[in-house]
Amino acid sequence: MKATVYVTIKQNVLDPQGSAVQGALHTMGFAEVGKVRVGKYLELELDTTDRSEAETRLTAMCEKLLANTVIEDYRFELEG
Repeated sequence: MKATVYVTIKQNVLDPQGSAVQGALHTMGFAEVGKVRVGKYLELELDTTDRSEAETRLTAMCEKLLANTVIEDYRFELEG
């Protein structure tokens, strides 16, 4: 089963990396770019066919390692 995990900075948390990217884009002539938020994209192959088990395990992975839940939100999608 394939899992796709998206981790993003919470809306109420400052994103200095996003601000740096926005500034660089403006410097390069892309003035139309507004607010930029930077996140993480992960693909995982899970050795299970049980969707419920996969969701439980993915939640645990995100809570324990993949996302800092104090400042980040996460969501995931399952295929297969």
